[in-house]
Amino acid sequence: MVFKRLLGSLGVGGPTVDTVLNPGAARPGGGLTGQVHLKGGDADFDIEHITLELVARVEAEHEDGESEGVVTFERFTVAGGFRLAAGQHHSLPFTVTLPWETPITELYGQPLGIVLGVRTELAVAGAKDKGDLDQLAVGPLPAQEAVLEALGQLGFGFRSADLEYGHIGGTGQQLPFYQEIELTPSPQYAHQINEIEVTFLAHPAGMDIVLEADKRGGLFSQGHDALTRFTVSHDTVAHQDWNTLVDGWIRRLVDHRASYASHAPYGHQDPYGHGHGQGHGHDEHHHDGHRSGPGMGTVVAAGAAGLAVGVVGGMVAAEVVDEVGDFFEGDDEDS
Repeated sequence: MVFKRLLGSLGVGGPTVDTVLNPGAARPGGGLTGQVHLKGGDADFDIEHITLELVARVEAEHEDGESEGVVTFERFTVAGGFRLAAGQHHSLPFTVTLPWETPITELYGQPLGIVLGVRTELAVAGAKDKGDLDQLAVGPLPAQEAVLEALGQLGFGFRSADLEYGHIGGTGQQLPFYQEIELTPSPQYAHQINEIEVTFLAHPAGMDIVLEADKRGGLFSQGHDALTRFTVSHDTVAHQDWNTLVDGWIRRLVDHRASYASHAPYGHQDPYGHGHGQGHGHDEHHHDGHRSGPGMGTVVAAGAAGLAVGVVGGMVAAEVVDEVGDFFEGDDEDS
């Protein structure tokens, strides 16, 4: 979705900017390519810089409940220091590298409900205007796809996905938020857990997979959350039985019976300044420092099974479309 807006601070007669991303989903840690198209105004203008911002709609928990905000998580200056003549058309190709922790927005081409955008900032004569906003599609890395596909084949179903403002303690998380993909339990575990939440924290060498289970309480015990973390490397994706590996992770998570009261690994601070230190946010988490073996798993063919089925059609897809439209049609926030 592309919008052409006049440079607001200069009014009618100013230059216009139109950023067009190349087709297809990008990948975390991969290149994002496109072109910035400029059209000169009624006079010559000195273009000080053209900057692309990566923005995300993020949820935050605080004392007053929950709120949503638009968070900028990366900026790239792609051009600047030139004069744009009156009426001149000028196109600038660009290639930038996405952060490794960039959330995934789709699986097998089906939207997960995560809203990311690329916003173009044009600086002219000391004034700045964020006048062009484009939807950003990000597909999974091979390891992320393999984990999700294995979960689907093991009987877990897609429930929802969101971005949470805050930091997962004990990890090397770089962005100010993290993605949670919520899954319904497979029949095998339905009597033990309400849902599984998966978070991927990718980096150049590999990826941390944080698994959280909302566990059901028994007749004389309260339910609680359990959390474990496993690490895999990118270069061994094709050499592992993913179903067996991921099933072992789930068994470890569900069977874990250590004390969960020591500390909460999530520390939250929402975009509006309502801070929470360590020990708040999700109650009674336990951090398990276990790291998996070196194997990664088999690359799964697109469209084969599992989680994508829960994302297609019906209420979920309709809500995703509405939310994306609201974000790109109504966003005027400066982050």
